[in-house]
This record gives sequence, structure tokens and C-alpha cells, in this order.
Amino acid sequence: MRVTQPQHKSIDYSLQRRALLREVYAGRVGTFEVCDASPYLRSAARFHGETTEKRCPICRREFVTHVHYIYGDQLKHSAGQARRRAELAALADTLAEFQVFVVEVCRRCNWNHLVEQYLMGKSVAPAAAPLDLREAPPRLTNAPTGTV
Repeated sequence: MRVTQPQHKSIDYSLQRRALLREVYAGRVGTFEVCDASPYLRSAARFHGETTEKRCPICRREFVTHVHYIYGDQLKHSAGQARRRAELAALADTLAEFQVFVVEVCRRCNWNHLVEQYLMGKSVAPAAAPLDLREAPPRLTNAPTGTV
């Protein structure tokens, strides 16, 4: 199911994830250090998580589950709770702004890692269009020429 409200100001942690996994595969970081999901996170994955089609990078037996945690001033007692993606759209229509943290969890080996963070809500302005780095940068027409 897809969230109808667009997400903005997104931070992707995939490079950090890849670097950590490279350390694990090289033997510089033990699996006991990365397979340390708390009981609360495991419970949230079980009851509120959404299974993906990505295998766990550690045990490679189970598909990872994404858990969406919400934070924001307007949430009051609901801040820090895990929610399904479908619930996020309804919240985005009623609240001005809140943050969503997506954590991937393996329910078999307890691997967990922050995957993404983004803002949602009515007052969140759309993100600027991504730059196309293949195009030449715009030239300044009123730029000073010469030196001082």
C-alpha cells in the first residue's frame, strides 16, 4: 500500500548501512553488535511492521520488516509510537508536521538499522526538484568581472 501524502526532506541512510555491512562482512564488527534489536523494537516489528521483499543482510533467511516510528510536538502522547504506513497518510492530513523514522528489523536474527527519516504533514513544503548533474550549471549574468 502506498502513502498518498508525499514525504519531504528525506534522509536516506543506505550509505551508512552499506558501510556497516562491509565492516561486518570483513569481520571488523561482530554480528552481536548489529543484531541487538530491543524487545520493544521486535514487538513493534511483529504488530506494526510491514514485511519487505529484501532478505536480511546478516542471516539471509528472513525478509526484513520496516517499522515506522512517528515523532512531533503535535503528537503529544502518541510521539514515539510505531505506526503502519496507511496510518501515516491519515495523520499527514490532520497534523501540520511530524517526523517519520523507518527502521528495518529482522525478526529472526534481530538485525536492525535506521533506513530513512522524513517529514510529513500539511505544512511541509514540497521538496525542490532534484538537480540534474548532467546539465551545465546556470551562469550568473550580473556577476562582477575582474578583481578588486
